[in-house]
Amino acid sequence: MTDTYTNLVNSGFTKTLAKRLGLPRPAVLRRHRPGAPLVPGPVLVVNDDASGPDADALAEQLLGWDLDVHRHAGHETRFGAVVVVLTEAADPQALGEPLLTAGSVLRGLAPGGRVLTVARTATGATSAPAAAARAAVPGIIRSLGKEMRGGATANALLLEADVPVGAPSVAGGLRFLLSGRSAYVDGQTLTVTTTDGTTPDDWDRPLDGRVALVTGAARGIGAQIARVLARDGAQVVVVDVPAAGEGLSRVANEVRGTALQLDITAEDATARIVEHVRTRYGHLDLVVHNAGITRDKLLANMKPDAWSSVLAVNLAAPLRLTTELLASDVLGEHPRVVCLASTSGIGGTRGQTNYAASKAGIIGMVHAMAPDLHGTGGTINAVAPGFIETDMTARMPFASREVARRINSLQQGGQPVDVAEAIAFLASPQAGGVNGQTLRVCGQLMVGA
Repeated sequence: MTDTYTNLVNSGFTKTLAKRLGLPRPAVLRRHRPGAPLVPGPVLVVNDDASGPDADALAEQLLGWDLDVHRHAGHETRFGAVVVVLTEAADPQALGEPLLTAGSVLRGLAPGGRVLTVARTATGATSAPAAAARAAVPGIIRSLGKEMRGGATANALLLEADVPVGAPSVAGGLRFLLSGRSAYVDGQTLTVTTTDGTTPDDWDRPLDGRVALVTGAARGIGAQIARVLARDGAQVVVVDVPAAGEGLSRVANEVRGTALQLDITAEDATARIVEHVRTRYGHLDLVVHNAGITRDKLLANMKPDAWSSVLAVNLAAPLRLTTELLASDVLGEHPRVVCLASTSGIGGTRGQTNYAASKAGIIGMVHAMAPDLHGTGGTINAVAPGFIETDMTARMPFASREVARRINSLQQGGQPVDVAEAIAFLASPQAGGVNGQTLRVCGQLMVGA
């Protein structure tokens, strides 16, 4: 679906007119293109006094990606990204100097630029001042995300106490949040929980040799997930109900994968998936629970079937399929499970008690099952989209759709590819240290936390 307003205010005479009238001007976001630079300019790395060694290590990592890294702010330089390293901040007073240094160059940040803080989680702090300093970082990022302009974003990479900055998932998270793959991720935190994960041989094809299964893949977000996983090297099995068979076949042909028509709520769904995967590929490495339905009604008007059908597809099926696949022998080494949650499950949406229940339940499922997946060498995470431009949102009333598009920091809806990029990252070997997390892909939608 096309956002006509955003297109108009970024082209020709209407761009000039919008600027003169002071109208909101959502920027064209910098999304990933193979072969494009990782960031749109030099990278400034700043730190508090105690975090110098970690800042040095991260600067070396960035230099290894052939980036132009600066350690001092030059106001004549148009930076493409700013990385603020606060991993050893022991007191809130230590935050001021590096953050104000970063702030001094933000007016000249390149369009589509990135601000990224790298810090520790508050849970591992050994003193109250250290805990206060660490807890302050997400608040700073949530506020800074709302100040960014020109399609730039601000996010935080948080590390648990025993995770060194040299861990593969720190590099993976750093690269994802700096790149165009995170175009619609703003004002968010991504936590690296363990030292697990590996650095891919090819950052552009980290899923080479992996077999992925995507449910609800006949169209929309599911189809785009299949495309991005295939682009990144995966062999993809696309799944949807028989009624969507024609669209499913088109997607399977496009990604050179295989199609499996089934209802994921059926009792034999797992058995059929295992049979298909074992026959065609021998093993399964990645499961994406994307299939979902809505049956919106005010709770006062909701019928039992509207409640039960949404919970069955959106939550009960992913729970059962994941549990049964873990109990089978079809999963490969270091399996990944990624589930589709929603900001509706975080902030709630009028007329969606059933849908919000299912998506909040997904977040709970991911948190609870993370130890089980870690025990197998794998991970389970969720992605929570906000307003995404799909056929479903195109059917919304015009006024409601426009409001939904604009009430986020980027002032526009996301694209299915934004959700797919986040899922591809969480599915990758470099995200092996990210487990039990829910990453919002919502442009910092102004609902929920």
